Amino acid sequence: MSAHTLKHGMQARQFDYSDFQDQSVRRILKKLSDIERAALPELELKEYNNILSDMETTYSVAKVCKGQGKCYPLDPDLTDILAKSRDYDELLFSWKGWRDASGKEIKSKYKRYVELSNKAARLNGHPDNGAFWRSLYETPTFEADLEQLYQQLQPLYLNLHAYVRRALYNKYGQERINLKGPIPAHLLGNMWAQSWSNIFDLVTPYPSATKVDATPAMQKQGWTPEKMFQESDKFFTSLGLIAMPPEFWAKSMIEKPAGREVVCHASAWDFYNRKDFRIKQCTVVNMDDLITVHHEMGHVQYFLQYKDQPISFRDGANPGFHEAIGDVMALSVSTPKHLHGIGLLDRVEDNNESDINYLMSIALDKIAFLPFGYLMDQWRWKVFDGRIREDEYNQQWWNLRLKYQGLCPPVPRSEDDFDPGAKFHIPANVPYVRYFVSFVIQFQFHQALCKAAGDTGPLHKCDIYQSKEAGTLLANAMKLGFSKPWPEAMQLITGQPNMSADALMTYFKPLTDWLIQENTRTRETLGWPEYNWTPYHAAGRVNFLGMSLDSNQAAAGQWILLVLGLLLFIATIVLGVKFRSSRRRAHKSGSQMELK
Repeated sequence: MSAHTLKHGMQARQFDYSDFQDQSVRRILKKLSDIERAALPELELKEYNNILSDMETTYSVAKVCKGQGKCYPLDPDLTDILAKSRDYDELLFSWKGWRDASGKEIKSKYKRYVELSNKAARLNGHPDNGAFWRSLYETPTFEADLEQLYQQLQPLYLNLHAYVRRALYNKYGQERINLKGPIPAHLLGNMWAQSWSNIFDLVTPYPSATKVDATPAMQKQGWTPEKMFQESDKFFTSLGLIAMPPEFWAKSMIEKPAGREVVCHASAWDFYNRKDFRIKQCTVVNMDDLITVHHEMGHVQYFLQYKDQPISFRDGANPGFHEAIGDVMALSVSTPKHLHGIGLLDRVEDNNESDINYLMSIALDKIAFLPFGYLMDQWRWKVFDGRIREDEYNQQWWNLRLKYQGLCPPVPRSEDDFDPGAKFHIPANVPYVRYFVSFVIQFQFHQALCKAAGDTGPLHKCDIYQSKEAGTLLANAMKLGFSKPWPEAMQLITGQPNMSADALMTYFKPLTDWLIQENTRTRETLGWPEYNWTPYHAAGRVNFLGMSLDSNQAAAGQWILLVLGLLLFIATIVLGVKFRSSRRRAHKSGSQMELK
């Protein structure tokens, strides 16, 4: 594959295509000219591929073991513990154990991976690998645009963070949660705290109102992974989109196989023969995985729509577009109306309490993710361009997680650890800011498709199921693939060419208002002004003269008070002796004067 890329890339580089009149030819030659890793000399290319293979293999086979007892893989065991356990120490064991087994083992290879990635990028005319990744968006102001989007979204995140922190405080107490500090990263229901939906039971705004969770009904009705994929295919075809081909059903891996190790991270694959498209997913029967199924099926639908384009154009308009398509479907699928329609929800209650519960469940996934989606590549871009050195990889990782997410590690971390490597996309060399882009633009797409479907109600209640008009609008944009700059595809769907957070803010407006009101009522502090606080320093702290100190500090304080007390006692005795002596001298002097 690399030899093929190198051959055609070098041929494309023979042309000065800057003055070509045909935009498609110019675009194809430009893409062919960037040969990525194939630009490396043969031995270094082999080394680079081996490093990537080793890192991904280390990640895929990593397990956490309890002594000589049972060992737990990430999927489904550790994922299940993080999602369901409310035992602080069990969560801590799983969280730390996974990082010891995965990231720490990958660290030694990462520096060389960075060096070779940067060399390949420079051989393709980019300053570093981060600059190459950003170039895929064909937007000179891309970094500034992302920062502007994040600043617009941050107030909503801060209100969600404060509300969730209060709920965790009520659950775990003041020793483990500081209402003015960051949240320990292992308490949010997910190994990376990128989604908080699994702790919905702890943060439900209205426990007596409807809570949207299809998992019990799916399990009670005997749903299987195959049925989950069939239901997703049914949704796409209801919009007039393309059904999954026979090869998809015959060759996809939709359950974890027995007897062999696999990378369970869900992914979709295009084999570039216009008929073979597959998904690899260790599907579990629950609502979270039902959403993931729609996400991955969105990738395959995109493959199907642009399969007749030239190979250079068989890609998304930009990486974020590819991630957004399936998630747009999931915004409809997850509505109470749709779940009720497919028999996974008993009733639909049309009241404010149920609406807030539903929006909270979506926000715990979508809004909680935004800072994580933003910071992942903030870290890598700085590693690639040298702003983050090898001897500060982990420290700077946690600096970013504190800055953007308001999270802290639950146990001490050092440069012996490599916590970024405990997330699949780091060892697998997958850029991540595409997910941040996706989580913004999917709401733009959703708003446009709802309008095409004739839905005039609140955006969070819209379900585009069976709308051929919405399907046609989306298909026309997907068929373009990479043949046009992404603003043209955005214009085709939404009527304007820019990324915007306005649709997302409209979707969550009722929840935003509720969170502001609730946080005002409970007098929450937005943000984490006591940013140095950590739970491992808080553990065993005692109240000493109104101050929160650890046991060593308190003991030192007691010794200081004891010494001060002794000094005061001695000083009192000395002063007493001096006072009595002066009284005696004064009495003697007075007696002598009397005799005279």
